[in-house]
Amino acid sequence: MGRNIRKRRSPLAVRAVAASAALAIGGGGLVWANFYASAHESNSGRNTTKAAGTQVATIQCPDVGQKLSNVPNQARGQVDGELATLDQQITAAYQRLATTRDAQARDASFVQNSILTPLKQNRTVIIDRIKLEINRVGGKAPGWLDGLSTCTGQPANGQTNAGQNNGGQNNGGATAAPSASASAGGGANAGAGASASASAPANGGGAQAGNGGQAGNGPVAADFVDITKVQPNVARKARIGSAGSAGTFSSSCGVNANKKFNTDNVIVAPGVTNGAHHLHDYVGNQSNDAFANNDTFAAAQTSCANQGDKSSYYWPVVRIQNGTQDFDQNNDGGGKELNVGQIQQVKQAQIKFVGSPTAKVVAMPKFLRIITGDAKTTTNGLANANAHWSCTGFENKVQLTQQYPICPRGSTVVRTFAFQSCWDGVNADSANHRTHVAFADAQGNCANGFKAIPQLTMRLVYGFRAPTLTNGQIKNAYAVDGFPEQLHKAATDHDDFINVFSDNLMNKMVNCINNGQRCK
Repeated sequence: MGRNIRKRRSPLAVRAVAASAALAIGGGGLVWANFYASAHESNSGRNTTKAAGTQVATIQCPDVGQKLSNVPNQARGQVDGELATLDQQITAAYQRLATTRDAQARDASFVQNSILTPLKQNRTVIIDRIKLEINRVGGKAPGWLDGLSTCTGQPANGQTNAGQNNGGQNNGGATAAPSASASAGGGANAGAGASASASAPANGGGAQAGNGGQAGNGPVAADFVDITKVQPNVARKARIGSAGSAGTFSSSCGVNANKKFNTDNVIVAPGVTNGAHHLHDYVGNQSNDAFANNDTFAAAQTSCANQGDKSSYYWPVVRIQNGTQDFDQNNDGGGKELNVGQIQQVKQAQIKFVGSPTAKVVAMPKFLRIITGDAKTTTNGLANANAHWSCTGFENKVQLTQQYPICPRGSTVVRTFAFQSCWDGVNADSANHRTHVAFADAQGNCANGFKAIPQLTMRLVYGFRAPTLTNGQIKNAYAVDGFPEQLHKAATDHDDFINVFSDNLMNKMVNCINNGQRCK
């Protein structure tokens, strides 16, 4: 059955980036890596400056895995491995982009000739392999795959979408319907490079320079907003009808106090070490890594108080970019891939399953896999975004998708997730890990052929001090871990779930929810 996918590492020219990671200065400010604000170089005794807006800030590549929704079961393992290689190629190309600014300033064609063209050639090889794997087991690889090899450079002044919008997953089972007014005070429409002075020094005293961030790949000042200046944008929930299911089931699984971390992604990249390219917190199942299978999950220990819940709940960590170098500073998925700063442990991790406003729920299938949100919204757009950021005391008023909130004194950051609540009735997973589940519509109805299942909701509460945003400068910025080319945008937040409830406990959950009870 082809190659055994194991650990694949592209040579990553990242130590130069890591060397530029800032140390904290007075008041917890950051010395921002100055990749985009200016490119001062000595040229025959003269200094030359290249404007931020003309430089490429990040790389945008078609998301082959998300578009590839129909792969024969016999080929999925190999195809998943090849898709993981595409991610590794983008990571390596982005890191070359981030470490060759001097060459880019001297040669306008450098990015195209030295980064994008080789990347296209490498992607073509992998896409051809994907087609071969699909055809080899009797499938028919779609012809449009050939058109997905080309990547483009995205300029610094085009990274950030203005404000919030009610798109993608946000209006389907989530707790909020963000509106354009959510950009108030945040300046999101200024663009990611707008907060940087073209002559900002590399030791900018905590100033936001270039593409920002402790490692030079975000976040930027425009990614933050004072939540007290945002207009309320939370939509009213659908009313539960007589045919609906009003109960809840809660599972207490801790806050990852035992520090189970890894950068794997067993759903998207099984068998591939560092398939996520960013660090995950795990609660529940204690055996989740790249090589876990259903038997592994079933035999594992769990951090959940009810031992019948061996499900795996995991999400990317949040870090404070205060100059701290955490344990993974020199590791894949951590500092080597520009996820830097002090990892924050959640203070509360609340896990609750809720019912449907319009129907009774059915049991989830064992080992059902669900990903909510999209780790690649910076390049994919917001169609599958499902990030919800807020502050304690504001959750029923304001939920943000495209910006991180700055919370007032006495309030702290909250991340919430509302997973897909409709299941196709057959599959525990799908080729793109999305089409087997769906969100209900605004009234709470599942599409034809889909059944209502208990909807997983999660609430993660943090306790760190709010960052400060003054005159376009951000201090003590925080950001979610992600693929380096995604620039640590708030919209890239996502969450993962694998159902490993015992049959008895799943049945109890379904009965509690359908009978309107509150159970745990």
